[in-house]
Amino acid sequence: MKKICFFTGSRAEYGILSSLMKAISSHPEMTLQIVATNMHLSPEYGLTVNEIERDGFRVDRRVEMLLSSDTSVGTAKSVGLGIIGYADALDQLAPDLVVILGDRYEMLGVAQTALLFNIPVAHLHGGEITEGAYDDAIRHAITKLSHLHFTSTEEYRQNVIQLGEDPARVFSVGALGVDNIMEAEIMPRADIERYIDFDLSGDYAVVTFHPVTAEPGEAEVQTAEFLNGLEQMLGQLKFLITLPNSDTEARAVSRMMQDFEAAHPDRVKCVRSLGRNRYYSAVSHSVCVAGNSSSGLIEAPSLGVPTVNVGNRQKGRARGESVIDVECKADAVAEGLRRALADEMQTLAATRPNPYFRADTLESIMKVLSETDIAGLNPKKFHIIPGFRGE
Repeated sequence: MKKICFFTGSRAEYGILSSLMKAISSHPEMTLQIVATNMHLSPEYGLTVNEIERDGFRVDRRVEMLLSSDTSVGTAKSVGLGIIGYADALDQLAPDLVVILGDRYEMLGVAQTALLFNIPVAHLHGGEITEGAYDDAIRHAITKLSHLHFTSTEEYRQNVIQLGEDPARVFSVGALGVDNIMEAEIMPRADIERYIDFDLSGDYAVVTFHPVTAEPGEAEVQTAEFLNGLEQMLGQLKFLITLPNSDTEARAVSRMMQDFEAAHPDRVKCVRSLGRNRYYSAVSHSVCVAGNSSSGLIEAPSLGVPTVNVGNRQKGRARGESVIDVECKADAVAEGLRRALADEMQTLAATRPNPYFRADTLESIMKVLSETDIAGLNPKKFHIIPGFRGE
């Protein structure tokens, strides 16, 4: 039996990974292990470990790491605490393979720890480019600490290979989150309203806005511009805001969002976490997504709604025709929302393909995991692209 250990630290990441976890748990030759950490264990961020357990999964280990601080010092110390806990978890669980997704700072700590235990890592969503966040560097660092790579597009597969990874271990499979949408049961709008205790009648936008970590010290200024742009559109739209992750300066962003909600209680609702299916359903019933989350570029196009992508956080990431890029300036945000509401953009968003879609994403990943000789993944060699050195 292959022991496959998933590390998850955030609501969004778990929502993407859950279908793969389920497939592994039902595979006759694999054993699923789950380690929950970071925001999952924090009441401030919704204690979303409970969502994992409500979905029927057993959480094998819990690693507390999140300090009550969103400064650079606090974030760095949280990573250090995480590594201490990850070491204990890997020592006790002794998995054959670790699975991680994306570019969160806690996942870099997981990859580092797995390296020291000589445990191979499978990484999803490597090779992507987001120039507006330190996540970009984290993602590429995780690539170099990983042994199997599942990228969301062929372009990103080539980026991973350019980093010196063996092409035979790099697989372009599409985005698992998009694959999940195809299987999701969209909830009625009324069910979402009951859950959040808010009236969503009329047009509304789903909003997620994170600090731009590559632009330190700018979070409050940028959030103010963003909210001023939303405020200009309150006569036409309500806003359902999912609060940001535990990034540096995130508390200031959350506070400003909640102040915006308090000033407009009939038009704005803030929530910590909707959960995977409620989030997909809320987006499906909305007229657009706005902010700077990757979900606006990756998942929203498959739900048939346009995205107003604000600022530089997602700069460099592939996007479809339904994404409207705007500066993080109030007037630009408002104009982007007006463009999203136009009939032409609504029709385009409902009909254009998503560059991250592949019909067999989950099956492709499972095929690789089931057929790969995990014990043969170490030691890992650096792959030199033929002709790269001018030879």
